[in-house]
Amino acid sequence: MKLPLPGSAVRGSKTGKPIMALLDLLGRTWSLGIVWNLHYEPCTFRELQSKCEDISPTLLNTRIRELIATAIVEKTCDGYALTRLGNELFGLIKPMGSWSHTWAEALEGKSNE
Repeated sequence: MKLPLPGSAVRGSKTGKPIMALLDLLGRTWSLGIVWNLHYEPCTFRELQSKCEDISPTLLNTRIRELIATAIVEKTCDGYALTRLGNELFGLIKPMGSWSHTWAEALEGKSNE
């Protein structure tokens, strides 16, 4: 699968609008989960694999390479960590975590009706 980059065709955009490239990247299996888990602290490959519910090593390696190539994750002496851009991205994603609890409660209340 081709790396989604702004300026090149990606899912949903023939022109590669930056937001569409980002959504293509983050929509890939486990991309968001990796970003979410790395916001806590840097992780080794095995730690990250465990935090990502035992994602296959092949898929984790692919996603890490993609996130490194897109300047969201970097390799450090402690393992893998979010870059400055990765931390900015997490700041945008974090409110969705709180909202997801509100959403889950609303759906639960709806099913009890």
